[in-house]
Amino acid sequence: MDLGLTGKVAIITGGSDGLGKAAATRIAAEGGKVALAARDQGRIDSAIAEIKSATGNSDVIGISTDVTDEAQVQSMVDAVVTQWGGVDILVNNAGTSASGKFEDIAIETWEYDIHLKVYGAIYCSRAALPHLKKSSAGRIINTTTWGGKATPGGTMPTSLSRAAGISLTKAMSKDYAAEGILVNTVCVGVIKSGQTERIYESQKAGNDSLTLDEFYGRIGSMVPMGRVGESEEVGDVIAFLASERASYVTGAAINIDGGQSPVV
Repeated sequence: MDLGLTGKVAIITGGSDGLGKAAATRIAAEGGKVALAARDQGRIDSAIAEIKSATGNSDVIGISTDVTDEAQVQSMVDAVVTQWGGVDILVNNAGTSASGKFEDIAIETWEYDIHLKVYGAIYCSRAALPHLKKSSAGRIINTTTWGGKATPGGTMPTSLSRAAGISLTKAMSKDYAAEGILVNTVCVGVIKSGQTERIYESQKAGNDSLTLDEFYGRIGSMVPMGRVGESEEVGDVIAFLASERASYVTGAAINIDGGQSPVV
């Protein structure tokens, strides 16, 4: 299926690994121009090399950006516009997987999580919006989680910030539908990514015999499909939502979780 992404300009935050890199790879494979925004320039450069090698697309750049800093975000968007003349697609994917019981979470953790996931999406959307309005097919795709819809215990602050991301998605979809900007969110479950690998490393520190396969088997057993999802499975859905094939989809919160969410 031709997704109609040839020549479209996409900015993907948190694009140096995991879901962001998978989405970038899929969009680049469809002929899109892709800008990766993340903090670690070394990891960005490595991701660029991998994406170019996998897709044969040379229109892949990376800009070291801390999305909690509004000035850095604006500078990043300006650099993309200078490079390619506009922005058609914004994927707000930067985030972490912090979780715990309410009373055990330090105020600093609350502040950072909300600043990264909520304000980061706000800063990026505000900076990209003037250019998305000029696009013939503007798209914003936010990465959230199913826990933002149906929150289990012990999942804050992530579940709270992701609920805010779902709300932001719905409100913006209504604000900008008449201007042709479609806004959707993918609500992910347990996916093989840099975040899950870091969780594995923290658990392995207390159990040297734990293998990655055992770790994935353990958490996959809690998923109705019986496995952990692949980053590429999320990247494919993001690319679809960014494409012309999703031209009548906006305000949607799509579960990519192997059936784990108790709600639609």
